[in-house]
Amino acid sequence: MTDPLARWLAHADDAVLLDGFHALKHALRFGAEVPVAITTDRRAALALAEELAEDVQDALDALLTQVPAQTYASLVPRPHPTGVAALAVRPSREAALRRLARIPRSAPVVVLDNPRNLGNAGAVIRLAAGFGATGVVTTGTLDPWHPTVVRGGAGLHFATAVERLGVDELPPGPVFALDPEGDDIRGVRLPDDAVLAFGSERSGLSDELRARADRLLRLPMRPQVSSYNLATSVAMTLYHWSATGGVVPAS
Repeated sequence: MTDPLARWLAHADDAVLLDGFHALKHALRFGAEVPVAITTDRRAALALAEELAEDVQDALDALLTQVPAQTYASLVPRPHPTGVAALAVRPSREAALRRLARIPRSAPVVVLDNPRNLGNAGAVIRLAAGFGATGVVTTGTLDPWHPTVVRGGAGLHFATAVERLGVDELPPGPVFALDPEGDDIRGVRLPDDAVLAFGSERSGLSDELRARADRLLRLPMRPQVSSYNLATSVAMTLYHWSATGGVVPAS
């Protein structure tokens, strides 16, 4: 099956949309299986690869097929400025669970407890990939592989383990939950096998996860300021882990 439109339609129901050049670049860089990739301007896309992604330049050269702008627009919900889109195979739940459960761990797992905002979830996955976190787990109804979450993650879902689990299914390790009533995080060294839990943007930690926590921690915050954005809280916590002994992988 060589026709790009036919290949796209064959995989559209069970694959993840990679929206834009950078999402495709990251997915390839971290081993995603990409059965089809299209662009409205192959020459411009390969020029971006030469400038920004020499490590996956050959893979992009082999994958990218130029299609008419109308065809591209008909396949994506919102055209990307780079005019690039691709479909990638979502890793199996079993593969994610194996990765999350592997011990000893060299980096924490981030848990988003019943998150609501799709963009925030994508930003957290991007942060977790940057810090080399073992994975990102969501509880509740939000699918962390929703197209909007994947768009926000810029293809970096493939750089870490991403899955939805119940609170009773969390990976092994001490659970540190962020909560305004907790101890000041600045006095705590977070271990590499920590499970770092963050409540929802609206209602905070669920009773179930709060009961599961080994320790509650709070971030420094000026009085009368209500809260930080979820992704900001995750960034501050992962930075604290890295600054107090955690090692962000070099590659």
